[in-house]
Amino acid sequence: MAFPTSVNSQITDAVTQSNVKVLGDAPAVAMGNLFQATAQALANAAHNATTSQQQTNITAQAATTQGVALLYSLDTASTGIATKKILS
Repeated sequence: MAFPTSVNSQITDAVTQSNVKVLGDAPAVAMGNLFQATAQALANAAHNATTSQQQTNITAQAATTQGVALLYSLDTASTGIATKKILS
């Protein structure tokens, strides 16, 4: 016993052991919080990458559609001009 007290030594030992257990759990809880925060950050990064890829694909599809429409309209315009020259 460390020092004499009027409280039963079994009580003081039990309280001391409880406090030691709480102190022993602190690093494990801190690591759990770190792992959870890291997992959340990685999940957000993956979600952002997926969203960015989807938006890029939509933009590329729109550009392709506009380019094809332009090619078709040029062909139609040149055909119309050639037909007009032939008929006039």
